[in-house]
Amino acid sequence: MADSDDTTHFGYETIPEAEKAGRVRGVFTSVASRYDVMNDVMSLGIHRLWKDAMMDWLAPRAGQRLLDVAGGTGDVAFRFLKRAPSAMATVLDLTDSMLDAGRERAEAESLGDRLDWVVGDAMALPFEDRSFDVYTISFGIRNVTRIQDALSEAYRVLKPGGRLMVLEFSQIPNDMMQKAYDLYSFNVIPRMGQAIARDRASYQYLVESIRRFPDQETFAGMIRDAGFEQVRYRNLSMGIAALHSGWKI
Repeated sequence: MADSDDTTHFGYETIPEAEKAGRVRGVFTSVASRYDVMNDVMSLGIHRLWKDAMMDWLAPRAGQRLLDVAGGTGDVAFRFLKRAPSAMATVLDLTDSMLDAGRERAEAESLGDRLDWVVGDAMALPFEDRSFDVYTISFGIRNVTRIQDALSEAYRVLKPGGRLMVLEFSQIPNDMMQKAYDLYSFNVIPRMGQAIARDRASYQYLVESIRRFPDQETFAGMIRDAGFEQVRYRNLSMGIAALHSGWKI
C-alpha cells in the first residue's frame, strides 16, 4: 500500500499517487471515441501490424482464457478470439467510456458470448488467483501508477504455465534515431491531437508518458522481479515499440 505522501509522474509532471488514476481516466475518457485514430497517429498506423505480431508470438490456443488489461476498445481480445476457437476473453479497463467504445464495435456483437467487459484497476484486479491462461496489456502499462504492482497482479491471476505479454512504446537503441522520433513525437503528435480530437493536452501527456517508460532491459528486469521466468522481448519498428513475454512457471 502506498503512503499518502508518495508521488508519481503524469507525463513530466510530478503528482500525488492518489491523483494519477483519476488523471489517466480523464485522458482516456476524452479520447475514447477517437482511440483507434489516436493509435494510428501515435504509431504512424503501424500499431495494427504490431498487434498482429503480438498474436503471432502469443499463438492463441483453443480453450484458453485471456485477460486483456487496459484493453477497452477490444482490439487485442478480438484478435485473440478469432485465432483461438472456444477461447474466452475478459477485457478490463479503468474507463467506462473505453469499454463502451469496444462494445459498440461489430466484432463485439459477433463474439459477444465469449467476451466479458469489466471496469477495474490493473493494480487490484477483481479476479481470483490462477484464473487466466494469458494476460495481455497493450499501450496501457505505462499509464499505471505503480507498474510493479500491476505486474505482481498479473502473476497472481495467471495459472501455473500462464503467459504474460506486454506491447508498449519503447526506446530506439540508436541515439540519433531516437532523437529524430522524439522530435516528431513532441512537435507533431500533440498538434495532430488538437486537429483530430480537439485535445492537445491528452496527446501531450501520452507522448511524455512514452518517454518516461523504462527501456527494454529495465522493463524486462521488472517482469522478472514480479516472478516471471523465460522473460524475452522483441523490438518492433526498430524499438519504437517492444513486445515483452514472460511465463509463470
